[in-house]
Amino acid sequence: MASQTAPLSDLLVQHRPGHALQQPFYTTPEIFEADLETIFYREWLYAFPACMLDKTGAYQRLKIGAYDVIAIRDGKGEIRAFHNTCRHRGSVICSASQGRVAKLTCPYHQWTYDLDGKLIWARDMGADFDPSQHGLKPVHCRTVAGLVYICLAADAPDFDAFAGTVAPYLGVHDLSNAKVAHQSTIIEKGNWKLVWENNRECYHCAGNHPDLCRTYPEDPTITGVSADGTFPEKVETHFNRLEGAGAPSRFRMGEDGQFRVARMPLLDGAESYTVNGKIAVQKRLGQVPFLDAGTLLMFHYPTTWNHFLTDHSITFRVTPIGPQETEVQTTWLVNKDAVEGVDYDLENLTRVWTHTNDEDRRVVEDNQQGINSPVYEPGPYSTTHEDGVAQFVSWYLDRMRAAHTPSTLAAE
Repeated sequence: MASQTAPLSDLLVQHRPGHALQQPFYTTPEIFEADLETIFYREWLYAFPACMLDKTGAYQRLKIGAYDVIAIRDGKGEIRAFHNTCRHRGSVICSASQGRVAKLTCPYHQWTYDLDGKLIWARDMGADFDPSQHGLKPVHCRTVAGLVYICLAADAPDFDAFAGTVAPYLGVHDLSNAKVAHQSTIIEKGNWKLVWENNRECYHCAGNHPDLCRTYPEDPTITGVSADGTFPEKVETHFNRLEGAGAPSRFRMGEDGQFRVARMPLLDGAESYTVNGKIAVQKRLGQVPFLDAGTLLMFHYPTTWNHFLTDHSITFRVTPIGPQETEVQTTWLVNKDAVEGVDYDLENLTRVWTHTNDEDRRVVEDNQQGINSPVYEPGPYSTTHEDGVAQFVSWYLDRMRAAHTPSTLAAE
């Protein structure tokens, strides 16, 4: 077992390919802070569906580590993001998790900002005070096909490669015409990397997810990430059928492995994530032509995986809270004109993933408790079922090594 006090650079170099990470990666405050600084404070992070800000002045508050952010729709209809700290003496401006305002007014001394972040009123600050030098500090914010992303870094990494790749895939799902049917937020008592590792394989599905396995295939050629990007003939036929009908589907992955998008088939005859396999929403969201088109799977490290179906869409957001605590927020999107009780039954719509999320919570928490044992030793991944886990760990280690090891070692 690795020493809890071993330097991060040593642990990164010591990692044994094809095996799980050593214990400190899942347990120590020091590595948790390094994860925040290296990844969550530098990368593009999924925030929420844009339809949640449906009116001018509607805002969402986001907390990521030490940062507190407001994302708001301004008077021109654009979504902007700002640090939630007043430029006077630093008070938070928005204390609620969401809401709608005409202006952003600090509750402490009533400094008031327009929705574009400009300071427009500050009482008794003297003749030499220049309001233009005290606007809210902006946070990078981009929207792609109805999904909002933010970046906390001073200089944000490229977003266009990701956006340009996924926009055509997402476009047929028409998320600009969506509304939130339901949203759940759960806390998993496990490290954020364990949440992701569990998501990236279905090796555990048969023994843990009875509802999901009614429609979602356990076949690793569908759930995993093959080294050469090839799929069995059945999947290739599925790709060709959907692409021929105008729904981009074929597997695409970012050059550095940070994101993947592919429209994968469900089990034979299944249309959606429901117990009976039929669509959950009669007034469908999007223009995918076939009910049995499967699910558009999209992940983007470090914060989101998603399922975009023919009748509704589901987004997931991962936010680390502590070394052994992670928030997972799930949002079910339906057509904005769909009526609950008429076009869909909420329990039927949400049952599969509500149950699956809770089952995954238990799996992650059991995994964390076992890793906490002094006898934990990283075991090998299944080359058949856990290639997705290995891919995520490889992406994570690449990011961490680039920041925390000498360049000669990071390149190995």
